[in-house]
Amino acid sequence: MIDHVVLGVHDLGASRLFYERALAPLGVRVVVDAGEALGFGAEPARPFFWLAVREPSHRVHVAFTASDRATVDAFHAAALGAGGVDNGPPGLRPHYHANYYGAFVFDADGNNVEAVCHLPE
Repeated sequence: MIDHVVLGVHDLGASRLFYERALAPLGVRVVVDAGEALGFGAEPARPFFWLAVREPSHRVHVAFTASDRATVDAFHAAALGAGGVDNGPPGLRPHYHANYYGAFVFDADGNNVEAVCHLPE
């Protein structure tokens, strides 16, 4: 289980817009606005994904669990619509396991963001 992830970003406003749109299909939204940092989560008291203004030290990969394959598809479309760059369209990735259905995008800072469903259809 992931407790939290922090991504360093150059432009908090632009990153906020990207992640608000990209993560909306997954039920993830901003739950804490701390000025120079934003906490995202599904419930107010539990942010698990943070954006903070800082020089990104290296690229990060973060995967968000999706409840079904349609949600993975919606994440990918929303992320591309928010300015993300495709890094792998929605589809099965059987080299991980038979039911691994994921989609990948790069955000404006080059971080690799994924939504994945592990359930059979």
